[in-house]
Amino acid sequence: MRKQSSNTGQGTYEGRSLPRPHDEIVDQGLAFDVGTLLSRRKMLTFFGLGAATLGLAACGGGNSSTAASATSTTAAASGLTEIPDETAGPYPGDGSNGPDVLEQSGIVRSDIRSSFGDASATAEGIPMTLELSIDDLAAGGVPFAGTAVYVWHCNREGGYSLYSEGITEENYLRGVQIADADGKVRFTSIFPAAYPGRWPHIHFEVYPDEASITDSTNAIATSQVALPQDVNEAVYATPGYEASVANLAALTLETDNVFGDDGGVSQLGTVTGDITSGYHVTLAVGVDTTTEPTGGNMPGGGIPGGGRPPGEMPSGEMPPGPPPGGMPGGGPGGTPQSGMPAAPTN
Repeated sequence: MRKQSSNTGQGTYEGRSLPRPHDEIVDQGLAFDVGTLLSRRKMLTFFGLGAATLGLAACGGGNSSTAASATSTTAAASGLTEIPDETAGPYPGDGSNGPDVLEQSGIVRSDIRSSFGDASATAEGIPMTLELSIDDLAAGGVPFAGTAVYVWHCNREGGYSLYSEGITEENYLRGVQIADADGKVRFTSIFPAAYPGRWPHIHFEVYPDEASITDSTNAIATSQVALPQDVNEAVYATPGYEASVANLAALTLETDNVFGDDGGVSQLGTVTGDITSGYHVTLAVGVDTTTEPTGGNMPGGGIPGGGRPPGEMPSGEMPPGPPPGGMPGGGPGGTPQSGMPAAPTN
């Protein structure tokens, strides 16, 4: 005699009709048993996938801080290295070698083509904008927001304001910008000349903040931007840059006394644009505050081994020869008269 099923009167099991409603579940037959097995596997598959999905989601959520850490690590390992420390040269205008434009009201500006304050001259030349991206390598390569960047360079004739004959009372082609949230500073200027002994370049100093620019010893980086040969040649073929043609042809990045140690590999600006619309120069600048700055107007001009470019004097002294562009007593075009020392080449 068969046992009575506990499902008597219901006729179903897990929503399925029982073929033998008066028998135990185990006595419903092979077809019913196979159906029950397949149904349970589907349920297990569903829950298994759900658990796996939840597990993956948990892993993703748990790794959010790791991802953020990886981002900063990746930034530091993206190939950007600390910008080489270089000499500020004999015409910095930062108080380390004579004039100090950084103490003048109005020095924080983006358009540096004209003089400011009591001076009013404007430098002529092919338009150029300069954009430097300052990164804090000590913090993993994040943008170095809030740093103050002082930029200066020579004019179309190769002269430096504050120093060269005829423009000692001018302060154009000098200015300071404060890095934005992306660590960027931007300047509007003109393309500089190539003067004897130096590859075309732009000087800059990086300070911790705007308040620190009044003392040149506060600089956390001093370096230079090198300009590409093809762009130099295009610019120097235009009126006003005639003297630069021969000066550029006389040297290369490898023979330059500043960029020559490595060909300016990490200081060569990326340039876009043309003669008509002007040029846009960009450079990524890695600054490491954990290292001791070795550039600027240090004894020996910042040249390894304590040497100095011809004519340059130790920090704090004026060079014996005229700057590019000439000084009183200089010959035409800034060329020293016979017997005078050659102009410094920084």
